[in-house]
Amino acid sequence: MLTHGVTLKQLNTFAIDARASHVVRVETEAQMMENWRQAQRRQVPVMLLGSGSNVLFLENYCGTILLNRIKGITVQETAEAWHLHIGAGEDWHELVSNTLADGMPGLENLALIPGCVGSAPIQNIGAYGVEFESRCEYVEVLDLASGEKIRLSKADCRFGYRESIFKHQYRDNYAIVAVGLMLSKTWLPVLTYGDLARLDPATATPAQVFDTVCHMRRTKLPDPRVTGNAGSFFKNPVISAAAAETLLKAYPGAPHYTQPDGQVKLAAGWLIDQCSLKGFRLGEAAVHDKQALVLINRGSASGRDMVALARHVRHQVADKFAIWLEPEVRFIGSRGEVNAVETLS
Repeated sequence: MLTHGVTLKQLNTFAIDARASHVVRVETEAQMMENWRQAQRRQVPVMLLGSGSNVLFLENYCGTILLNRIKGITVQETAEAWHLHIGAGEDWHELVSNTLADGMPGLENLALIPGCVGSAPIQNIGAYGVEFESRCEYVEVLDLASGEKIRLSKADCRFGYRESIFKHQYRDNYAIVAVGLMLSKTWLPVLTYGDLARLDPATATPAQVFDTVCHMRRTKLPDPRVTGNAGSFFKNPVISAAAAETLLKAYPGAPHYTQPDGQVKLAAGWLIDQCSLKGFRLGEAAVHDKQALVLINRGSASGRDMVALARHVRHQVADKFAIWLEPEVRFIGSRGEVNAVETLS
């Protein structure tokens, strides 16, 4: 189905009312390749989009947007684990919920993260102590120019904190079409963060973890179906041990998490909150009044309005803590992704 000059308001969770020249829903790899090649022949930009849960459209997009709706789930069971092959167009939270209902736990900490499965490896999504990387076996990408399909192992994906090879080498002219996950039959609860720490590791069940995560997210984060947002706008900064020691002397109660390499991860939401920015507004763009890490569209904010707010937040944190926050959200200009940090400078 091809639509001309369509609004993207219902296709991004910020509910930014930008427009695109063309939008095409693709349900097979063949459809994806054909529409990508048509865009190449017309010499217009082309962009793949899942559910639009981690993008900020700064302006109208002057090319073709391909909505990745390649679906399908297959499961192979061994004595040790379940091995899932999942189409990139599947809904992430539905996958989490359905695998749990089918007796295959392991994804419950990642419940209610909006987006499609194909977007998960790009950001190496994570929440409440679990990252996508820990459950990933492989990611399949399609070379749209040659038609070759490539299976990348977990190691090949070069996962890091909100980082992967799909932001770099496999960003342009490639499409994620499927992911492979391994869910171990030896289930161990991850109860590191928030209300999960109140559960007893000896008796906690996957369903309890799932319910607790859903409760935390629903009470602390705005529903994008009601209020435009993309969840966490900024990454949690990682600083040196020496810098963390200095900060903790001044703010001994600051949330902090020592990393395997000795560096320390801070809570970006806490840093923003210390700048008294909860509820702060610039027109229709605002900092959420319950979770400072979330920037919201109160109704009619433009992409540029959201950028102005994010820039203000970033500079306020830098002035107070000498820490420059980096956006987790991808910024999309008229011809594709632009450098978010440079945009906010």
